Amino acid sequence: MTVASGTALWYLTRGTGAVALLLLTLAVVLGVLGVARFRSERLPRFLLQGLHRNLTLLAVAFVVVHVVTTVLDGYAPIGIAAAVIPYASPYRPLWLGLGAVSFDLLLALVATSLLRVWIGQRVWRAVHWLAYVCWPVALVHSLGTGTDARHGWLQLLAGACTAAVVVAGVWRITCARSASPWLRRGLAAATAAAIFGVFFWYQEGPNASGWARRAGTPASLLSPVSATTGSFTPASAAVQGTISSSSSDGSGLATIDIAAQGGQEVVRVRLTGVPLEEGGVQVQSSRMTLGTTSSPALWTGSVQRLEGTSIGAVLSDASGHSVDTSLTLQVDSEQGTVAGRLEVGAVQ
Repeated sequence: MTVASGTALWYLTRGTGAVALLLLTLAVVLGVLGVARFRSERLPRFLLQGLHRNLTLLAVAFVVVHVVTTVLDGYAPIGIAAAVIPYASPYRPLWLGLGAVSFDLLLALVATSLLRVWIGQRVWRAVHWLAYVCWPVALVHSLGTGTDARHGWLQLLAGACTAAVVVAGVWRITCARSASPWLRRGLAAATAAAIFGVFFWYQEGPNASGWARRAGTPASLLSPVSATTGSFTPASAAVQGTISSSSSDGSGLATIDIAAQGGQEVVRVRLTGVPLEEGGVQVQSSRMTLGTTSSPALWTGSVQRLEGTSIGAVLSDASGHSVDTSLTLQVDSEQGTVAGRLEVGAVQ
C-alpha cells in the first residue's frame, strides 16, 4: 500500500496529528488558567479541572491513533518502537524523535495522575509541570516531521495554537503578583525569544525548499516518480497516449481525460468544465497525476497553467515534496490520441 496513492490511513494520520495538537493546546491553556486559579460563575474551577483532564486524555487517544496509523501505513520506515523511543527510526530521526519525547511526557502525565494517591502530591506536581514541555516539543515535531508544514492550513493551526498558549502564559505572568518584576520580565523575554527562535527555524527549515532532504528523509523516498528507483534527476521524456471526452449527466459539464506514458512515467490529466462551441471546455476543476505503471498517482495536484495544449502544474507527494511538471501535447481528435513531451523539474 502506498501513501502517495491517497490511502485513508495516510489522511487519518495527518488528521489525527492535527487534532491531537489542537487538543493538547486547549489542555495546556486550561492548565495554565487552572494554575492561575481562574474563577468564573459560569465556569467553576472544578469544571475547569475536569475539562482539562478530559482534553488531555482525548489528546492521548488521538496521538495513539496517529501513531498506529503511521506504523500501519508503511510508507516511511517507522516502527512501533519509534513512538516511544527517540531516534529509533531512520525517517527524519530528530523531528520524529521529538514526537516520541512528547508522547512519553503525555504518558507520564496520565500514569502519575492515575497513581496520584500513591506517589504523593509533590511527585505528581513535578511530573505535571514537566508535562507542559510536551506542547512546544509536539509543535516542533508537527512542523519538522509533518508533510503539510508548507501548507496554509497547518501554518494557520500552528499560529493559532501558539497565540493561544502565549496569551494564556502572558496572562498567567501578569496574575503572578507574588513574583518579582525581574522574574516577570525574564519570563516575558524568554517567551519572546522562544517564539522568535521557532519562527526563524520554521522559515529557514520546514518552510524552505529542500527541507525533506535536510530533515533526514531516506533517499529512497525522495524520488518523485517511484520510491523503488532509488534515484531521481530532472527529466524530459517523450510521451504518447489517448484523449477522450464525456458529458456529466444533468450538470451541463463535460470532462476531458488525457492519459499518456513515456517509459515508466505515467501522466494523467482530467479537466472538467463548461463545453465550448469551438471544442474543449472552460475549466472549472482539474486534476493531474504523475507516477509509474504500477503506482500511477504518486504525485498529484491541480492544473495551474493551461495554454492551448500546454499544461503545467506543481504536483505534490505524500511527504510534502513538490515538482514542477509540464506537459506539451499534439492532439489528434479524430484518432483520440496525443503525443508530446513531459518535463519534470527538481524535487523541492
